[in-house]
Amino acid sequence: MAKRAPDNPYSVHPGIRVVQDWVESLPEKTGRSLDEWITLVRKSGPKDQKERVAWLKQKHGFGTNGASWIAERADGVGLEDSDPELYLQKAIEYVDAQYSGTKAALRPIYDELLRLGKALGKDVRACPGKTIVPLYRRHVFAQIKATTNKRIDLGFALKDTPPTGRLVETGGREKGDRITHRIAITSLGEIDDEVNQWLRAAYDLDQ
Repeated sequence: MAKRAPDNPYSVHPGIRVVQDWVESLPEKTGRSLDEWITLVRKSGPKDQKERVAWLKQKHGFGTNGASWIAERADGVGLEDSDPELYLQKAIEYVDAQYSGTKAALRPIYDELLRLGKALGKDVRACPGKTIVPLYRRHVFAQIKATTNKRIDLGFALKDTPPTGRLVETGGREKGDRITHRIAITSLGEIDDEVNQWLRAAYDLDQ
């Protein structure tokens, strides 16, 4: 596993290992390595990425994820999905992009929520995606999302906890999502004892 730079607050997303395992299994499962599939796509497949995905699914029997991963790599993108060091570089870019432009004013709120989440324990990992930053212990126990230009939603995995105060349900439990509740935050002053209480509760539940 790649080591993050001292000034990088993020950890490698667990999904990286999933993609690495998939890449390693390709020769046995399909008769071709990833490089061989990329060569075939570039030589014989459609030029458009969407059409490449459909071609890989229909002609070669790939599922949606596998077809998408190969099609992306044939275009030279998506490499961070299986390369820990590239992912850690991209993680910083993902967050910078989330809090740029009209959402730039939300960055201090994000930074404080990230600090509070990581302060819960040494086992907390922040693994950014393109639109959210989930916090992991064993599983995702919270997530930080810039939902609008003026609001961050701090989501929690709280199972069947009744909503109370500022804590509202997301509908996630009915959909089978990890994140079941959230608190809306529009200023640093709203990061109060209630926010800390639910962040700690979600962390403690994920043991």
